[in-house]
Amino acid sequence: MDAQELQRLKNKYDIIGNDAALNRALETAVLVAPTDLTVLITGESGVGKEMVPRIIHQNSLRKNGKYLSINCGAIPEGTINAELFGHEKGAFTGAIGERKGYFEEADGGTLFLDEIGELPEATQAMLLRVLQDGEFIKVGSAKVQKTNVRVIAATNVDLIHAVSQGKFREDLYYRLNAIQIKMPSLRERKDDIYLLFRKFTSDFSEKYGMTKVSLTHDAIAMLQGYRWPGNIRQLKNVTESISALESMKLAPGAAKCEIDAATLSKYIPKDGPNSLPAILNSSSDGMSASDRQMFIKALLDLKQDVDALKNFVYSDTREKIPAQTQVSEPQQQPVQEAEWQEAEVHEPVSLSLHKAEEDNILKALEKYHGNRKLAAEELGISERTLYRRLSKNEK
Repeated sequence: MDAQELQRLKNKYDIIGNDAALNRALETAVLVAPTDLTVLITGESGVGKEMVPRIIHQNSLRKNGKYLSINCGAIPEGTINAELFGHEKGAFTGAIGERKGYFEEADGGTLFLDEIGELPEATQAMLLRVLQDGEFIKVGSAKVQKTNVRVIAATNVDLIHAVSQGKFREDLYYRLNAIQIKMPSLRERKDDIYLLFRKFTSDFSEKYGMTKVSLTHDAIAMLQGYRWPGNIRQLKNVTESISALESMKLAPGAAKCEIDAATLSKYIPKDGPNSLPAILNSSSDGMSASDRQMFIKALLDLKQDVDALKNFVYSDTREKIPAQTQVSEPQQQPVQEAEWQEAEVHEPVSLSLHKAEEDNILKALEKYHGNRKLAAEELGISERTLYRRLSKNEK
């Protein structure tokens, strides 16, 4: 494949870059397209793996057949067999009629299975049978059906490691890996990074009528030096953010918008172990990511309750207490000091504040016929705070 043919291919599929590894991947895709060999595309998330199966299909003898792209990681484990292989009426709850699966729909064409490493073990066995014999059985049926589908798979996980961990079938891996095409990460294509940036900002400015953004030499070096864990997808998002926000600062119709490294650094995440995006597998304090999120949410909810109570207390105090005895609102304290703040507020205002607070609560409860939820909403506090105030006033 000569340079002109390669460039025409890139133009047709809107592929930007001159990296040798990228060129090798595209050339391999065109070479294997006329065959029916199964292809496994590997590479990190966001590198553009989805373009390769399209190139293979449209340069194959199946180009007039169907091309279906399926994200295996997005289909629930309980329904993936029915999605891929179809089901009979009544095969499970909700199966109100017979349904064709993707292997039946794509008969004579190409099926792209993205995130193949996410397939459940039972589905892996069924997929292996299709690849070996072209046979499958619908869920709820005993009839063996035939299909003539070319399978192209993609993954961003190390399948060899998954095999060693017993999470992926070894025989299925070798069946899928007849031809492997590796898409390089963006950090391996440093010279292509600014080319992609220019492409994305040009597209954005044309779409929204904004000034096209360019970078100074130091900004280009910073752009190329960042590791881009989200690869092309992340670069596109960052470029569009820069194009939108920086162009808005200019006068309408401005001819130039050049960004230096200092400005660019505001849009690039800090490159470190705690940078986002990140996947937290474990933490030093033994708390999982989901538990940590729940803990933070609980703290925020508690802080909102404390703030609401303060607003309620002070608004009532200013109405009931003479100006010379009003208590100025203290500076906001950490959440763990909420109970101390509450005690500090109540000491100076004494019984008048308790009486006013009790009157307001009783009025709200009377208005909503004892419904504590509606009364709490009326007072601008949570039900938990209302319960706490009621219990204290009853003592």
